Amino acid sequence: MIRRLLLVVAFAAALALIVWRSTRPEPVAVVLGTVDRGRVERSVANTRAGTVNACRRAKLAPQAGGQIAALPVREGDRVRAGQVLLELWNEDSAAQARAAEEQSRSAVLRAEEFCESSAVAQRNADRARKLHRDGLLPDDQLDRAESSAKTFRSSCNAARADVQQSHARVAAARATLTRTTLRAPFAGVVAKISGELGEFATPSPPGIPTPPTIDLIDDTCLYVSAPIDEVDVARIRVGQPAHITIDAIPNKRFPGRVRRVAPYVLDLEKQARTVDVEVEFVNLEDVKALMVGYSADAEIILDVRESTLRIPTQALLEGNRVLIFNDGTLHERKVQAGLSNWQFTEVISDLKEGDKIVLSVERKGVVAGAKAVAE
Repeated sequence: MIRRLLLVVAFAAALALIVWRSTRPEPVAVVLGTVDRGRVERSVANTRAGTVNACRRAKLAPQAGGQIAALPVREGDRVRAGQVLLELWNEDSAAQARAAEEQSRSAVLRAEEFCESSAVAQRNADRARKLHRDGLLPDDQLDRAESSAKTFRSSCNAARADVQQSHARVAAARATLTRTTLRAPFAGVVAKISGELGEFATPSPPGIPTPPTIDLIDDTCLYVSAPIDEVDVARIRVGQPAHITIDAIPNKRFPGRVRRVAPYVLDLEKQARTVDVEVEFVNLEDVKALMVGYSADAEIILDVRESTLRIPTQALLEGNRVLIFNDGTLHERKVQAGLSNWQFTEVISDLKEGDKIVLSVERKGVVAGAKAVAE
């Protein structure tokens, strides 16, 4: 009888164990992080993709219209400041410049002739006055000598004025000739050329934009122009540090610095109101690997805490709550948070260094009280 009773009890216990095991919830797999110490930044970032721009970029066209006679550069060429980029047909202007120079030389010679004659006439007048004082020369001859000196003096002055006018005509002719030559205003790389030898190039009429003949970029100085929400821009100042990320170069952040904050708000249709903020690259070596036009993001640092207690921001739940992993169970704890960005959040109290916290808070079944295993 006792034996039978023991068998019944053992069977009931085994059955209960099977039922308990079959109805017990499986522990949820979670990704864990560790509370540690490090740098935490408060920052703001652009609302839409920014753009890498060159500090100097010139879209050039000749000052005058005409046929392209010389195009000594190609797209991608590096040029120095003052180098000739394009020349229009200018034989007529060159001939006019040569004619003006010859006329100027002729005017100089005429001026020399008249001024030499004036000097001779002045000496004759001086001698005539001396002879007149000695009573050796009549009045009428003295008058003729002085009149002749005045006449030649006036001719000399007029000839000198003609020389100045001829110099001005030479300068005007040379300026006209210069309008047919396009030179690089600064050293850089030729990005694009719109035109071929023999084609006609024309400057843009007022109010009517036309494609530039040559697009010149100084790629030794680059910056990022990024739109920042109008709510955040009030805290941004020139000189603040920043991080720059380039879509084409993942997993790398470039150090930057705010160089300009636009003094107006952009009000674009169907878009949030933003302010353009320019962030320059701190290290000149960084720009060598970049291209103008890259899409980029700028994260501007407003405040920093060094060696502070921190957690990954993805572990923070609504209401500043976190889930702590302890002995295979998840426990909820409310914390006091400080500085925060998309990567880290400062913890002021209620956690200690080394605590294990759950990062995969979005998974199903990850709640306080749940059994869990580290993934």
